[in-house]
Amino acid sequence: MCGIAGIIYRDEGVEHQVGRDMTAMLQAMKHRGPDSTGYALYRPEAEGYVMHVKLAEANGHQDFDLGERLGRQRADIEARMKASGATINTIDSTTTDHAMTVSFGFEGDLKRLADYVEDVRDAEVLSLGRSLEIIKDLGDAATVAADYNLDEFIGTHAIGHARMATESDVDIANAHPYWAYPFPDVAVVHNGQLTNYHQWRRRLERAGHRFQSECDSEIIAVYLAERMAQGDSLEDSMRRSLSELDGVFTYICVTEDALGVAKDELGAKPLVLYESDDIVALASEEIAIRKVVDHEIETYDPYEGAVMVWTT
Repeated sequence: MCGIAGIIYRDEGVEHQVGRDMTAMLQAMKHRGPDSTGYALYRPEAEGYVMHVKLAEANGHQDFDLGERLGRQRADIEARMKASGATINTIDSTTTDHAMTVSFGFEGDLKRLADYVEDVRDAEVLSLGRSLEIIKDLGDAATVAADYNLDEFIGTHAIGHARMATESDVDIANAHPYWAYPFPDVAVVHNGQLTNYHQWRRRLERAGHRFQSECDSEIIAVYLAERMAQGDSLEDSMRRSLSELDGVFTYICVTEDALGVAKDELGAKPLVLYESDDIVALASEEIAIRKVVDHEIETYDPYEGAVMVWTT
């Protein structure tokens, strides 16, 4: 079931409330996934980096010393980052208190830094990059957006996911999107299933990659990021994925300056698309697109085997 969505603005230099727009799209598909909601949001590229860290699950089963423990986590993460050579600009805590976002300058190995932060007990780096911020939590889009003040998020493009849990727990760890750890600014949402998931996981782990989940969306993200790290364009990487990743799926991939969609050769998973001179919006259902385009529109469903990429 689940619902996926993407949006990218094409009027360069104009600021957009991408958090608000993505929330409207995902909330329109609440019936496809009420368990958790996730966003991969892109700001205009900054001079430094931004890292979003999950501190604890917002599951209602919290121990009595949660506040004290979260405070220790934040202090430990800040100390570790400074010890690694990071120059911290700002630290923001969300209204949920279960996550923190750190803006910082850094010259060094991002993988080593992320690993060091995750040595803090229960901490998980959800995203790291110059533009990307992944936010995901339990509940529908309206709930998550309110908790994280997403209506105020100004950016250039985004993807989102409304999840209905079928094969794994209802928790943040299994919510989408997924960052392509440790590659900065690459994230994926998808609807479907990879049938050669275990084969690719073993290949990528042998290449030195590690995974935060058992989700095949994370495999797609790391696969694409590795191809791009080897010199392929996003579009070429996505086209290659259709011959190397088996299954029935539609996925949306985002980088710091692009959004792309790919459908497998059977084309069984739904996706509708609207494109104009100002905006590209795509989603599992047309009702989501109509929430962000305020005039009569015509949408279409990309053909099976299609790969399409747009840049900011």
